[in-house]
Amino acid sequence: MKLYSPAAVRQIIDKYKFTFQKSLGQNFLVDGNIVNKIVNAALLTNEDAVLEIGAGIGTLTSALADRAGRVIVIEIDQNLQPVLRETLSGYANIDLFWGNALKTDFDALVDEKTKGQYGKRGRPFKVVANLPYYITTPLLMHALEHRFNISLMIVMVQKEVAQRITAAPGSRDYGALTLGVNYFSEPQQIIKVPRRVFMPQPDVESAVIRLTPRENPPVPVESEQTFFRVVRAAFGQRRKTLLNALSSLGVDKNTIAGILPGLGIDPGRRGETLSFGEFARIANALCPYIPEK
Repeated sequence: MKLYSPAAVRQIIDKYKFTFQKSLGQNFLVDGNIVNKIVNAALLTNEDAVLEIGAGIGTLTSALADRAGRVIVIEIDQNLQPVLRETLSGYANIDLFWGNALKTDFDALVDEKTKGQYGKRGRPFKVVANLPYYITTPLLMHALEHRFNISLMIVMVQKEVAQRITAAPGSRDYGALTLGVNYFSEPQQIIKVPRRVFMPQPDVESAVIRLTPRENPPVPVESEQTFFRVVRAAFGQRRKTLLNALSSLGVDKNTIAGILPGLGIDPGRRGETLSFGEFARIANALCPYIPEK
């Protein structure tokens, strides 16, 4: 039976007496159509190396291995070892790494498993994953901020997270996550995923997004650290005006009140109304007043 068959999943769960751990965000795909759409979105060839975060019972893993040259999987739940030994036993192009993705150097891992062909010393690799929802944001930023040698990311996330990542200025979903992901990549929502295609069913709807890492940010910034400190301050308390929110950075209010109008920005505006370019202009102007840590 195909691993995405609900009957197959139940059979494996019963055989190994596996217990879903809500703390690890374990919701396994049981829909072959969604699995195929994810794999197709990754545009895989046998020349590709893929990093998957979270194997589950190997449903997406096996589908990736059918297309890619090499699949490296990071899985934290050691209870899945006997399951994956069975479900992935027919594949010679899969490497399992048992550990915490948030503490893993993706480049070093892929470099090691591919003997230098991909990763930090070799060609770019792709990331394809059904991300655990409880750590989606830190995982995305871990992958992007470290500028690992990734050419493409296709990831399943909570629908609300996908909306925040692709939000426009002025919308209620627009925030620090929008700017963080867009600074490092070009995001696009590509597939809507209903909760019924998972076992067990999650409490939320899902979506698959494509992230294409940028070589350079969409607008020039003098200091990344200052840029993100400005962004975090602006969204720290969304109801505050820019004048009040940015004063939390330790810059005198009078200085801020003098700088913003010169940039064509009303100090009474709120962070959610600012474009990427406006945030960059503010950060560049405040650089002399905010020492890097």
